[in-house]
Amino acid sequence: MNLKILGTGCPNCIKLEKNVIEAVEKLGIEAEIEKVTEIKDIMAFGVMMTPTLVVDGEVKIMGKIAKVDEIIKVLQK
Repeated sequence: MNLKILGTGCPNCIKLEKNVIEAVEKLGIEAEIEKVTEIKDIMAFGVMMTPTLVVDGEVKIMGKIAKVDEIIKVLQK
């Protein structure tokens, strides 16, 4: 599973990254977690709001700090 956190490095983006890491650990799954911080790379996903979580190339959560439980639900689908 490939997970990308899109954001410029703001506190909200950092918090989303921490929540994603915690969700992956709770599920006990293997995932590659990447931070995408370049504006042009973020815009390539059609995203206008950050932080954003992309799962296997598909935008799943945009413009908010998702809670760990919400991320777990997204990753289980």
